[in-house]
Amino acid sequence: MLLSILNFLMLFFGNIILIYMIVVIFSYSIMLIFASIELRKKYKLNRTEIEEDYIDVIYTKPVSIIVPAFNEEVGVVESIHSLLSLRYPLTEIIVVNDGSTDLTQEKVIEQFKMKKIEKILRAQLPTKKVLSVYRSEIHPNLLLVEKENGGKADALNVGINIAQYPYFCSIDGDSLLQEQALLHVMKPIILSDEEVIATGGNIRIANGLNVHFGSVFESSNSSNLLVVMQIVEYLRAFLLGRIALSKLNLVLIISGAFSVFSKKWVVEVGGYSTHTIGEDMELVVKLQRFIKEKKLKKRIEFVPDPVCFTEAPQSLGVLRKQRRRWHQGLIESLWKHKNITFNPKFGSIGTVAFPYFWLVECLGPLIELGGYIYVIVCFFLGDIYLEFAIILSLLFVLYGSLLSVASIILEAWSTNTYPKRIVVIRLIFMALTEIFWYKPLTLLWRLEGIMYFLRGRSEWGNMSRVGMSKGPSR
Repeated sequence: MLLSILNFLMLFFGNIILIYMIVVIFSYSIMLIFASIELRKKYKLNRTEIEEDYIDVIYTKPVSIIVPAFNEEVGVVESIHSLLSLRYPLTEIIVVNDGSTDLTQEKVIEQFKMKKIEKILRAQLPTKKVLSVYRSEIHPNLLLVEKENGGKADALNVGINIAQYPYFCSIDGDSLLQEQALLHVMKPIILSDEEVIATGGNIRIANGLNVHFGSVFESSNSSNLLVVMQIVEYLRAFLLGRIALSKLNLVLIISGAFSVFSKKWVVEVGGYSTHTIGEDMELVVKLQRFIKEKKLKKRIEFVPDPVCFTEAPQSLGVLRKQRRRWHQGLIESLWKHKNITFNPKFGSIGTVAFPYFWLVECLGPLIELGGYIYVIVCFFLGDIYLEFAIILSLLFVLYGSLLSVASIILEAWSTNTYPKRIVVIRLIFMALTEIFWYKPLTLLWRLEGIMYFLRGRSEWGNMSRVGMSKGPSR
């Protein structure tokens, strides 16, 4: 009797895991096809077209760039230099010092010759108190705002209140933009006659690159294996997932490290939420909800061009905190707006996007970890279970490694980001090792995010910065 029950349970859970893996692999394969087609189209386009044919329109859409900074003394100066080098006709740069306890403010004031000014603040969004505002004597479009500590979301809301232009770009204090980054990410907005109200840029990891005065001069990789695995992970996440979701107008996440929004609509939905860890996803979900409820013909898009470089964690401890926060923030937004799930009132956002994020992104760690445990148990039980174990192992390899390899090849082919063959080969080799060490670690960290959510904990923690290379990459 007990043996029959055990056999039934093993077959039942085995089939659930098998069906789940097939669905996930099928979904990612479809996304890969979408990404290949879209990148092929962009590969054939003249990349100077937007500068030549739409320059008059660009002048009518100036952008306020908001840089929330908390203890960013290591990288904030380089980040500001990259923003000052952007090829875009009209911008203002607003660095919001969110009560830093290091030398972030002092370095910015000294490096860019900042002087205190009187500034009228429009309280469109409630925020912590603004203490003072500075303007650069050598770069009049550069402002520094000193405020009480209130978190990243609150700092961004302060930037929105101060911003004078109709669009704002949010960028992390440790990120660097390529010269044409803002042109690329604004292109869908410029060409859509205001149908597109938000766009997100592609993110790349800068650790190990040669950076000088905010510019990246060499495309190489860090010698840190943990960083290299994150490069592989970013390629898969951005190339496979977000291109397809953007094409179908199903975007729920655009990276807070580099995104552009129409200020009018962000203020309409109440700005960034200060009561959630994932403020970037929460804002996008609020906008999508507002669009569907008001039946507006608006879109949120992802721009696949590799335009933003950011510093990645270089230690297991810091990476663990980051992934735990990301997953907790994901669950918070999905749960807060759970009534959208399978609700036809919200169109494909409710019937496709939310179910996908619940099943694959949110609950995926539970099922995948169960799959790892199931495979190990099956190998010990033998007989028919051994066949299940082999099939699931092959599916894990396909999901965890081959799709990553496809992303690397697609990236190298479409953008020439990694021109050195040895760099591509190294990334492919690391992708093939992912399921043996990196994937299980990230699963555990994401499970920890689920536990934090269930326990109502909201610790953010700090990511220690080491800065980007100022000399030749090793």
